[in-house]
Amino acid sequence: MPIQATEKIWHNGKWINWDDAKLHVLSHVVSYGSSVFEGIRCYETKQGPAIFRLREHMQRLINSAKIYRMELPFSVDQFAGTACELVRLNKLNSCYVKPIVLRGYGEVGVNPLNSPIDIYMACWSWGAYLGPEALSKGVDVGVSSWTRIAPNTLPAMSKAAANYMNSQLIRMEATFNGYTEGIALDSQGHVSEGSGMNVFLVHDGVLYTPPLATSILPGITRDAVTKLAEDLHIPVKEHVIPREMLYIADEVFFVGTAVEITPIRSVDHIQVGKGVAGPITLTLQAEFFAITSGSKPDRHNWLTSVNAPPCRGAACCTPAGASGPVAPR
Repeated sequence: MPIQATEKIWHNGKWINWDDAKLHVLSHVVSYGSSVFEGIRCYETKQGPAIFRLREHMQRLINSAKIYRMELPFSVDQFAGTACELVRLNKLNSCYVKPIVLRGYGEVGVNPLNSPIDIYMACWSWGAYLGPEALSKGVDVGVSSWTRIAPNTLPAMSKAAANYMNSQLIRMEATFNGYTEGIALDSQGHVSEGSGMNVFLVHDGVLYTPPLATSILPGITRDAVTKLAEDLHIPVKEHVIPREMLYIADEVFFVGTAVEITPIRSVDHIQVGKGVAGPITLTLQAEFFAITSGSKPDRHNWLTSVNAPPCRGAACCTPAGASGPVAPR
């Protein structure tokens, strides 16, 4: 799906035009994949555009950078405020917000420490990640022959660009094998995650998801789904999942910023449940979209209103429904 250009991109504290966001071909990130990033959805609500779990995403960005020894001059609140202003400047009601921290043009060797750190933030309109019918009809997936990164090789808890070379192999293999997506196993053969999304299974009324130790990214939507399940009194277990459980599960679904909550109707050509989205998947999906659309109360304070007063440094974004600036946390 091609990106639809918007007007402004934020770069190191300044606004630049979309077409001016360019890198030198010898920037460190080009040769060595030295960047971390986030993907954040902004939803159209009755109260105006609102960004989903904005501060949690920006905190994860800072955490990802810290793991790779990238010191950032901006706080969570400053990043959050920039995201709000970015959406306002580009006059979007719903969009995908992407902050990127990268090693720029400096030295050409592997050692990144003498290359400058550049920070960009862009946004654009983006629909259903796996296609317009994926959310309602589900997708067919295959277990990948590519294993997720092993412990102590690349840090899975950092949302780093280099990790997504592994994701590309998973996704390309799935495409060539006729699947919409792939599910990768960890180095021990346990269920890990998709190419860029977490996995949940339902078995005998219990919701299961793999633990962090199985080389997964600590998904923010994954955490939200867990909280929604607890709200709805659906038992949740974070548990090591063997591959074959994918075949006998009553329901399987992906979660993530891009895929939101997407049902899986088959794994390796084995039908999941009745081959359609199951009742727990549909219940969680309905609750998720009711909150993100603003049609149900935002009881967990997950939505940050974009139409807050113009940001001026820290503590500059207002959660939807709040009456004033939020103190730094």
